[in-house]
Amino acid sequence: MTSTERTERGARHHSATAVIPDGAPSATGTTATATRYPLAGIRLALGWIFLWAFLDKLFGLGRSTPAANAWLDGGSPTAGFLGKAATGPFAGVYHSMAGNAAVDTLFMTALLGIGVALILGIGMRIAAAAGALLTVLMWTAVLPPETNPFMDDHLVYAAVLILLALLGAGTTWGLGRRWAATALVRRNTWLT
Repeated sequence: MTSTERTERGARHHSATAVIPDGAPSATGTTATATRYPLAGIRLALGWIFLWAFLDKLFGLGRSTPAANAWLDGGSPTAGFLGKAATGPFAGVYHSMAGNAAVDTLFMTALLGIGVALILGIGMRIAAAAGALLTVLMWTAVLPPETNPFMDDHLVYAAVLILLALLGAGTTWGLGRRWAATALVRRNTWLT
């Protein structure tokens, strides 16, 4: 083995064990490609959770909202949860908001917008921020959580939503690339 070959072999060995600097992508091409698909699946699943909640409350499909309480039939999508299930230090605030038409409209708009954005893979930053805010607010409505001192699925959803936006999960099985290429989004990058 020549000295040049030993130097190249040593450089390859050194680069294989090198520490990856902060901020540098750490996934290899294969890992990054394989990761895109589970992230897209998680994005679609969360999108369906938000969209289903909207549809169930709108039509009273009988899962968490009985037909008699459908929003289209004059029911309130916030009356049950905020009016009856809210507990803890913020219960009074949430009880006072329950059944308010403006709160109902805002809540339903958020569920629909977040669900559609996640399913389509567009507006991921806004969907993640709005979804994280909504789920954290829902977490504060039931403090402390029933089965854990502080952690519940609402906080996990918030973290996952933010992660999906940061990792660009809207580009696989979604319209994220096309959305980002539009003139509107190129002028307003916060819409990606």
